Amino acid sequence: MQGNLIIISSPSGGGKGTLILELLHSEIVSNIGYCVSYTTRAIRDGETHGHDYFFVSREEFLARIENGEFLEYAEVHGNLYGTPIQSVKDAINRGKDIILEIDVQGAASVRAKIPEALSVFILPPSFEVLKNRLTTRATENPEDLALRLKNSFGEVGHFSEFEYVVINDDAARAAADLQTVILADRLRRVRQEAAIKGILSSFETSKNHAIGE
Repeated sequence: MQGNLIIISSPSGGGKGTLILELLHSEIVSNIGYCVSYTTRAIRDGETHGHDYFFVSREEFLARIENGEFLEYAEVHGNLYGTPIQSVKDAINRGKDIILEIDVQGAASVRAKIPEALSVFILPPSFEVLKNRLTTRATENPEDLALRLKNSFGEVGHFSEFEYVVINDDAARAAADLQTVILADRLRRVRQEAAIKGILSSFETSKNHAIGE
């Protein structure tokens, strides 16, 4: 089975990073990976270059755009983010599902190019919870925090563009819901065409033998 793209989006503070981490360490969902994006934003405490993001200068990012290295890119909260196209292609060709943790702009761009991609929107249970999460994690200065909260009003309205919505009111339940969505996607007929073809071929062969007897 060829791999598929899994688009996961939410406003900042929606909890998509936590749910993705749970997914990557799940004993239920195997053969799944994460595409590390490029960004021009500053690295935060606890983050690692090449693991959380590839942190690059704006000049390098723009050069990569010119070289056609991104499947999608967008400017979000004043910073550039982009998905490396070669990493995605390599994973899918190896039959691996690959997670894209991207904003709603990037999600729209990927869906336009790859309509078969699975898309999931992580929705916080309320604005108050979202605000509390962003404030508690204390990774942004007051100006950036205010911008992310302001942008969240527009971002949540894009939920209807996604195939699935996971409400992240309880992390354990939301993680289980996300796993269920991905497992169900793997059972779609179009994703099992090669296996189905082989099974039907065995029936045809057996049928011909039975007729010839």
